[in-house]
Amino acid sequence: MHLSRPQIRFPHLPTAFTLPTTFLTGVLLTLCLPTLTPYFRPYLPFLYRSWRARNDDRNAIAGAGLRTGKCGSGGGITLEDHEISAQDPEAEADSRARGSKATAGQKTEIIGEGLESCVGNTPLFRIKSLSDATGCEILAKAEFLNGGGGSPKDRVALNMIKTAEQRGLLSPHTGDTIYEGTVGSTGISLATVCRARGYKAHICMPSDVAREKSELLLKLGATVERVQPASIIDPDHFVNRARGLAAKHTADPVIPGRGYFADQFENEANWRAHFEGTGPEIWGQCGGCLDAFVAGAGTGGTIAGVARYLKGEVGEGRIRIVLADPQGSGLYNKIKNGVMFNATEREGTRRRHQIDTIVEGIGINRVTANLEAGIELIDDAIQVTDDEALSMARWLVEKDGIFVGSSSCVNCFAAVKLAKTMGPGHRIVTILCDSGTRHLSKFWAHAGDVSETTDKRVEDILGHGG
Repeated sequence: MHLSRPQIRFPHLPTAFTLPTTFLTGVLLTLCLPTLTPYFRPYLPFLYRSWRARNDDRNAIAGAGLRTGKCGSGGGITLEDHEISAQDPEAEADSRARGSKATAGQKTEIIGEGLESCVGNTPLFRIKSLSDATGCEILAKAEFLNGGGGSPKDRVALNMIKTAEQRGLLSPHTGDTIYEGTVGSTGISLATVCRARGYKAHICMPSDVAREKSELLLKLGATVERVQPASIIDPDHFVNRARGLAAKHTADPVIPGRGYFADQFENEANWRAHFEGTGPEIWGQCGGCLDAFVAGAGTGGTIAGVARYLKGEVGEGRIRIVLADPQGSGLYNKIKNGVMFNATEREGTRRRHQIDTIVEGIGINRVTANLEAGIELIDDAIQVTDDEALSMARWLVEKDGIFVGSSSCVNCFAAVKLAKTMGPGHRIVTILCDSGTRHLSKFWAHAGDVSETTDKRVEDILGHGG
């Protein structure tokens, strides 16, 4: 038999007894405190820290716009969406309707719809070694953490497909196939998003890109063609090859579905993905406080889209947009001098093969439609040699544990050069595009193994390569 614990009840004391009792208690504490203090002194720091922790928690909750509630009635912490309620009464009503179930059960579900929901909203973080070495705050947008193909091209692939669907050019699960010419990252993103949305992918790429990229595409179920590097005016250029195959597919009544050429270089859905996503994210994560944005250009969509957003947000003068360009690319000269090569050569007609660099993903010898959308907003350009990019690659691993690909290293080197030019106290944002695991057989084969020494200075890598 269970016996309940007896409860001790104290009778209510009248005021006549309460006041003398309080007075006597105060006297006893005053007399005994010096004697008892040595026994309680070891516990005082602990009690103080506990009090501070509880007080800090309350302040943090209040500062975050959260309300605390009792466990049985209020359900712990209640989130208040001040942004929705401040902007749109209809959105506020919709938010309340959707949250009614969560309020009743005291649990909130945040579940994305498919792989596409993992694209965007990537972290922005401080590269500690470069910031400490330059006196500037060098921040990296971790685009390699996009949840589709692991690069900023996830944004582009998703937006190009959505735009084509809205225009009636693609229909899922009908045999429609997306064709694209790419050096790797866009193809990987397209192959991933195609599978998520019910399409096939056919990728044409130069034969000299890192082998692991084409192998990854095959694992994603894409058809892969590796073609010899050629000039853009050559019909066998990988972009022209993809365009021709898409047209041939559409014209053939025997092949199921349609062929759609994504055309990442000229498709405005490219730069718009960054104008609507990457740019606003950077602006918001920086709290509207940044001095420069540095990025390379392959299609030109990233730098054009971000530049259009940032310049439009704060006006022309305040934020500097700087192009990071690898050796062999003509864009550095285009920004600096207004011509791609020199005044005697007409742009887009020079017959030359793949630009002479081990860097993949950025650098080009023509102005694409995507770059054209923002080229007038680019304030300066910094050229980075292969040796400088390789030196930065090893530095980032040695100092920060950051293992990224070739274009990211070009971006970071250019950011350091810009920081040295601007001087301490500025905030510079750049892009980390993809992981170094996609560059093992080419770029990182040249970089070699990273040494255990960490005594290099930033001046050592700035002096590398001239």
